Amino acid sequence: MCGICGIFHVDRTRRADRNALAAMNCRITHRGPDEEGFYLDENIGLAMRRLSIIDLKTGQQPVSNEDGSAWIVFNGEIYNHMDLRAELEARGHRIRSRSDTETIVHLYEEYGRECVQHLRGMFAFAIWDVAQRRLFLARDRLGIKPLYYRFESGTLLFGSEIKAILAHPGCQAQFRQAALPEYLAFGYLSGPETMFQGICKLPPGHTLELDEAGQLKIEQYWDPPQPSDEPEHSERYYVEAYCDQLEGAVRSHLMSDVPLGVFLSGGLDSSAVAALMTRIRREPIETFSVGYQEEAFSELSYARTVAEHIGSLHHEVRISRQDFFEALPKLIWHEDEPLVWPSSVSLYFVAKLARERVTVVLTGEGSDETLGGYGRYAWTILNAQLDRAYRSLIPAGLRRKVREFVAGSKHLDANTRRKLSHTFLQRDGACWSSFYFDNFYAAFSEADQNGLLARDFNAPPGAAYAGPLRFWESASGDLLRRLLYTDIKTYLVELCMKQDQMSMAASIESRVPFLDHQVVEFALSIPSRYKIRGKSGKYILKEAMRGLLPGSIIDRRKMGFPTPITEWLLGPQLDSIEELLLSPRSLSRGLFRPEALRGLFAEHRSRQRDHADRIWRLLNLELWQRVCIEGHLGD
Repeated sequence: MCGICGIFHVDRTRRADRNALAAMNCRITHRGPDEEGFYLDENIGLAMRRLSIIDLKTGQQPVSNEDGSAWIVFNGEIYNHMDLRAELEARGHRIRSRSDTETIVHLYEEYGRECVQHLRGMFAFAIWDVAQRRLFLARDRLGIKPLYYRFESGTLLFGSEIKAILAHPGCQAQFRQAALPEYLAFGYLSGPETMFQGICKLPPGHTLELDEAGQLKIEQYWDPPQPSDEPEHSERYYVEAYCDQLEGAVRSHLMSDVPLGVFLSGGLDSSAVAALMTRIRREPIETFSVGYQEEAFSELSYARTVAEHIGSLHHEVRISRQDFFEALPKLIWHEDEPLVWPSSVSLYFVAKLARERVTVVLTGEGSDETLGGYGRYAWTILNAQLDRAYRSLIPAGLRRKVREFVAGSKHLDANTRRKLSHTFLQRDGACWSSFYFDNFYAAFSEADQNGLLARDFNAPPGAAYAGPLRFWESASGDLLRRLLYTDIKTYLVELCMKQDQMSMAASIESRVPFLDHQVVEFALSIPSRYKIRGKSGKYILKEAMRGLLPGSIIDRRKMGFPTPITEWLLGPQLDSIEELLLSPRSLSRGLFRPEALRGLFAEHRSRQRDHADRIWRLLNLELWQRVCIEGHLGD
């Protein structure tokens, strides 16, 4: 695990500046505190920071093939690299180290851009092809490892984090305001663009090539497989086969020359990983959990139950409200983006705890998006069925009056209104962005934004939803299959970024066996009726874990890393946030109507409506502009 960055001028007469490259590399020291490495040759410069995991003595980067005709910098882990190494050596390649990095460069020498098809793991890498005078970048299938780039005026800058690109003296941080509608709705951007003008992310499952002719070529090499026509198997087949696949992935993810542990939330996913890891290693493992001082929002008791059951060496950390809010600017700097979810903060604190004992952790990310674990999936399927009947029986005019009543009646308290607002009574099934995106994702719907954004802010109609809708409309299969595909291409990518950046902020590597691409492909082949039963998702995983985990863990209601943010925003913290967002400095940006901001805080303070998600999103946007655009980390 490490951080990578680089400079490539398509004009061969322009030399890559070592000082600029060193500045970029220095900005991501936290990703690899053990050592650094450079390769410079005329118009190309590659650099990396290393966190030593595999081949501690001879795994330094950059690495070349035998004759120095290809050089690589690499971030990630290739879990099948020993098998690949044997195949390559049989073909005559001479591999000098035990590192997976060197395996990739020889694989490229053998297969060119098709090398990515042979890799099983998480990766983002850059290869300089000396003979072809071509730069080749690649990112893993699910987006577990990040990779950003900027191509302007014949110069390509790339890095594991946006801050590495911004460290180049020719790059200035600018807010791409066209991203604001999608950010306000979802908290993240689903396409290749970022919130920085001119900086993009290489999409998961894609490669990028650039040669000295200046033609940038981006190609997709993997996509979640479409539904097949193969006959269905029995429930028992899927349960046993998925368990075998997952255990195999966990086994491969234990490849390491340094100590490993598990982030244990007490939920099914991380508990399954911890239990399988214990069964494989046949010795106590190290587990790490995080909670809050407010017991109602802490899952520590469930984590303890699992730790006792598997006999792990268990460690805990608790976060206070003060810890939480004081950490925000620093963690926004690490993510390079506003924090989408408050759970980023708790993830950082548990990573910091784990770093005291281990260098690598396994986590439970990815199960929900591949096995239908979120409650919104089952709810949307039921909601869609009821909506079809409702629209066929009730005239449009009466349906409109019901929506108006739910939205504005003084006879409904905030909690009842919130619950009804998620049903077909309030949502129009003919408008998918309202029925699903506004229902479960959007802090500010497009209608909300019309009253919030400054009058001179011209957002094209549908701008908030265009990114996710593109994936939704290209998905095929039944409703659950389309929901999962959309989330894998959007929501999951952001979760992976959070997992990577928050763990690397503490200089620790996190691995996600549920996102092994072969496990994902098998999970997506499982019929929907074996994923969701009634209102409960991940049916196959639950059945696979019976006998390995306590029933109280398998069958308990999903909490999803809860944070007491709503409670915190009903006390003095609310006053300070309102003061921040209505300060002259914030208002001078001209993005929002001051009267709309004041109204939002007044409604939340009176408990007329719960605006915690909206306040969180606005707070993070303002802090991000101060930290990442203006460069004021402590201000």
